[in-house]
Amino acid sequence: MSKTYRIAIIGCGGIANGKHMPSLNKLKNVEMVAFCDIIPEKAQEAADKYGKGETRVYEDYRELLKDSTIDIVHVCTPNDSHAEITIAALEAGKHVMSEKPMAKTAADARRMVEAAKRTGKKLTVGYNNRFRSDSQHLHQLCSEGELGDIYFAKAHAIRRRAVPTWGVFLDEEKQGGGPLIDIGTHALDLTLWMMNNYEPKVVLGTSYHKLSQRENAANAWGPWDPSKFTVEDSAFGMITMKNGATIILESSWALNTLEVDEAKCTLSGTEGGADMKNGLRINGEKHSRLYTTEVELNAGGVAFYDGATESAPDLEMRLWIQAIENDTDPVVTPEQACVVSEILEAIYESAKTGKAVYFD
Repeated sequence: MSKTYRIAIIGCGGIANGKHMPSLNKLKNVEMVAFCDIIPEKAQEAADKYGKGETRVYEDYRELLKDSTIDIVHVCTPNDSHAEITIAALEAGKHVMSEKPMAKTAADARRMVEAAKRTGKKLTVGYNNRFRSDSQHLHQLCSEGELGDIYFAKAHAIRRRAVPTWGVFLDEEKQGGGPLIDIGTHALDLTLWMMNNYEPKVVLGTSYHKLSQRENAANAWGPWDPSKFTVEDSAFGMITMKNGATIILESSWALNTLEVDEAKCTLSGTEGGADMKNGLRINGEKHSRLYTTEVELNAGGVAFYDGATESAPDLEMRLWIQAIENDTDPVVTPEQACVVSEILEAIYESAKTGKAVYFD
């Protein structure tokens, strides 16, 4: 019989309720037994909804980590506490999934990698867009060399007017930044993963506070409070990799544009290209003619039947638990997530100084 893994959720807010707990709840070999939040009522609500057997509710994560029967911890707190809680959980003998981005700073991300190595426990980061059906298919094509050497890419994370006005999203102290670290991080992770390239050479970045101070602005979630909008409203970066490849990263919560794409990438290789703009499209040249292929990602194909598909969060959680069960690397390794944090921080630094940031 396979082991039943006992899981603790630290941070019972939006991402825990929207992704982690519903997907974990579908797995037969896990049970959520401990819930922690600085607002005790949130932890209690989560325990009432998702708890299995005897559950415990905590206000202080340090108390939760004393429970030696807990196998796995999911860290779903604001960015500035990811490293502190993750490292403590690893040192307490737990495997950890931390929400993205890995940490508020690159130094903290490196500390997390080191802690995972030191303790021998598994660590992953919640880059759930890797688990979408288009991402999975494109990654397979890239891994098999169908695009050849990918030397130019764009990482897209553009919203026209969709500034998150709740929680601590607009608080630079808690989050470390705005759209770049929030949604740009997904697009960059996706792009690096497709290219299988984690060796940046130099980064040049810009960030803007052009629309953030507007009163009564049009916004998907209602007007933001300009006095609380302390992060950038858009940021852009050009990343040159050690092998010469170029990546353009674009991110915004508010930008006057009709080209809106989030957690997508465009790839150009020696043998072909791909983009996620309107579904998944592959392009190239065969027999002296150019071609474009639109990949059909539906699981159906039979009249009146859409097919059985597994959602990205469900697949993410299932493969994470399998990595622990089979003692294999998680799909998102801490080393990969750390490079994402290092590049994001370099873009912010370059934007502040006006100078390129060189690695090594």
